Amino acid sequence: MAKNAPIADASDGSAVNRLVGIDLARGLAVFGMYAAHAGPNPLEGGLVGNLMELTHGRSSALFAVLAGFSILLITGRKAPKSGVAGRQAIARVAIRALVLLALGPILTYLDTPVRVILTYYGICFLLVLPLYRLSAPQLGLLAAGTALVLPQVRFLLESMVAFEGSSFDPVFKLMVSGDYPALTWVPFVIAGMAIARLDLSTQAMHWRLGLAGVALAVLSYGGSWLALRLPGVPVALQESAWWWSDVGYLWSLEPLIAAPHSETTFSILGNTGCAMIVIAACWLAMNALPHLRKLVWPIIAVGSMPLTAYVLHIVGIAYFNHTMGMELFAESRSLSMLFGFVVVISTFAVLWLRVFQRGPVEVLMDRITDLARHIR
Repeated sequence: MAKNAPIADASDGSAVNRLVGIDLARGLAVFGMYAAHAGPNPLEGGLVGNLMELTHGRSSALFAVLAGFSILLITGRKAPKSGVAGRQAIARVAIRALVLLALGPILTYLDTPVRVILTYYGICFLLVLPLYRLSAPQLGLLAAGTALVLPQVRFLLESMVAFEGSSFDPVFKLMVSGDYPALTWVPFVIAGMAIARLDLSTQAMHWRLGLAGVALAVLSYGGSWLALRLPGVPVALQESAWWWSDVGYLWSLEPLIAAPHSETTFSILGNTGCAMIVIAACWLAMNALPHLRKLVWPIIAVGSMPLTAYVLHIVGIAYFNHTMGMELFAESRSLSMLFGFVVVISTFAVLWLRVFQRGPVEVLMDRITDLARHIR
């Protein structure tokens, strides 16, 4: 989420296009969250329902992958910063994490139906910070390893707690049982760090990234589909879409499901693959179609201030939720409401950037993290 950090990376070939591509991907992630929180209910089915279903879970995962990318933009993408610059970069990420840890509960206090993710992002930032010196292969292997192992650790810990009785330990909730448990969201952030460490100066690498994402998505969703056809799985499940969808999956069969919020290995790999596809597509589009940038500028503008855009949509939902009531707001979720959020916040972002270089929340974040300059 750091817009100032890319400037330090401007020596890379085609850096401007690639960084605009990252902002485009961020903007799409933000709009995906809007669709999940204010768009039509996927249970409505049909084309619209299926499109809305695609945004659930996958948008926040894309945002997490891009957050990992941003961590390396701050700490040094091509090579890790060292000395005073390295210590200051580490402090910037740590302070950013603490701000997110504080901002999450503030937005949660607004009492919206949205499960605010910022606190969990803050925890993930702190957990992955020691990894910023690793190479792309090392980060990639670590992302894969954590995706394979940590969901099983989480299931084991939850089973132990369920056997012994409920736990309201806030640390346990953030790490294991929360809406976005750090144990199963850290792999997304590490994957983003691995992508950032790649040599992204060639179109061939962009294609390889996208094709790897396709392979990963097919492997995870296909693997889940096959797993649900193992002996003992009810026939009704074999006819369902619960191998990829959040709609109505069964908790008892969760380890076999690739539903975006099921926190399984299948879901982590599938969501990461989808994120890789979107990021690669945005890079390729910005490089191959430079005139497209004007057409998608509102999305890029939103992506350049993702934290502001996220906060504004929570505030907007809180306003409607309290004026209309939670039940009426849920019934009012529609394409019109989604379109309204997209248009209003896109317009705000475009007009703001005509006067300022950064979004308002990003400016505040920069001023707070600038305390790191005192570190020597």
